[in-house]
Amino acid sequence: MHMSDEELEHMRVQLSAILDYVALLQKLDVEGVEPTAQITGQTTVTRADHVEAALPREAALRNAPDQRDGMFRVRAVFDD
Repeated sequence: MHMSDEELEHMRVQLSAILDYVALLQKLDVEGVEPTAQITGQTTVTRADHVEAALPREAALRNAPDQRDGMFRVRAVFDD
């Protein structure tokens, strides 16, 4: 991929700013600070996974705009 001189300069400025910020963060005293992944105290917010009966095929296809042989019909997405 070829980048123009303007794009390279823009990337240089951005990378320099990122590295300056990392250098600033490295100066922080974090002695005794426990590592954390999140600070809200929340645990999992998803429901427990459990097996349920599948939706009957007839019900799943009831409002399908196009179907054949008990399956949804969709437009092809791959070229031959």
